[in-house]
Amino acid sequence: MIVGRDPETLDEHGVARAAIESLAESFADGVVAPVFWYLLFGLPGLLVYKTVNTMDSMIGYRTPRHEAFGCGAARLDDLMNYLPARIAAVLIVLASVFVPRGRPVSSLRVMARDGAKHRSPNAGWPEAAMAGALGVALSGPRSYHGKSTNQPWVGGEFSAQIGAAEIRRGLYLFVVACLLQAVMVALMVSLLLAGGVNFI
Repeated sequence: MIVGRDPETLDEHGVARAAIESLAESFADGVVAPVFWYLLFGLPGLLVYKTVNTMDSMIGYRTPRHEAFGCGAARLDDLMNYLPARIAAVLIVLASVFVPRGRPVSSLRVMARDGAKHRSPNAGWPEAAMAGALGVALSGPRSYHGKSTNQPWVGGEFSAQIGAAEIRRGLYLFVVACLLQAVMVALMVSLLLAGGVNFI
């Protein structure tokens, strides 16, 4: 239910890849995007974003039951996540500098090369940055609702045979990226306050 694909088709490596992909995408739409829209438009911006994102999560599926009605929610969610997803990818690249065995150069290279390969216009960017940072291959062929899809590999030069150790490294990277975002937001707010901007 979390990853959207058919879990019964996944082996241990597939579960690990799905976990890391979900982590990267969740950093973009669950951490970076809400902060982004709150900084731009305050509480109304945050509420509108979370409403759209929740609608996409509930009905934005390419299934006969949801496709016609959920298409609008999915397209609006894509639009609202366009910049946040790319900001999230850059934060992951930066965070990889501070993570043991992180690969910032690979993270930047894979993000630039593979970010647009994903079927989603946004999810591929943080996933590609995460793949390069951890030195793992993500995405690739998978099954949705009983139908196999031949998705391209992201970070295909690395191994797809991954497990719990890579999930732990991904979580470490996620936490560092969250801290980096918090520091950047604090600096931005401090500069705005020093410039006389009133947030009330």
